[in-house]
Amino acid sequence: MKDLASRISRLRPSCGPVRLVAVDGPAGSGKTTLAGRLAAELGCQVIHSDDFPVPWEEGPGGWFHALDAQVLRPLQQGLPGGFRRYDWVRGHYAEQVEVPVAPVLVIEGVGTARASASGLLAYTIWVEAAEPVRLRRVLARDGAALEPRWREWFAAERTWFAADRTRERADLVITT
Repeated sequence: MKDLASRISRLRPSCGPVRLVAVDGPAGSGKTTLAGRLAAELGCQVIHSDDFPVPWEEGPGGWFHALDAQVLRPLQQGLPGGFRRYDWVRGHYAEQVEVPVAPVLVIEGVGTARASASGLLAYTIWVEAAEPVRLRRVLARDGAALEPRWREWFAAERTWFAADRTRERADLVITT
């Protein structure tokens, strides 16, 4: 992780003065864990797609507009951003999260490395795992009652990633 962090630190800024790093891939692949480790090594903030409400029905594309408007556009202009974190347990918005202008920012989650944002990304990491492994992970985390929803989501992800060709643009592919 140290070598990767060093490589990223040497990249040119990509989103205003910030090196924006996306950690993308299907649900349950290990993105959050990897992003946390990388951010710790870089000494930077991580923003998760799960910090925003992601409607099951809208699939992977439904949340990004909030990140773009509240964080990425201000950073492009050299200004701090911020957003209200969504609390999935309580089902409403929680605290305000400030996003200062910093050398590096990691964004993590399904759809963070989308084609429409590729011009803002300094580095893209694709994290993947076999579907049975991913299903076990999400059900262990969220409960077996959500299995039908997760199977629908996995299908929506396959469609999203095939159309977006996200994996093909990755600078690094990691299988967990």
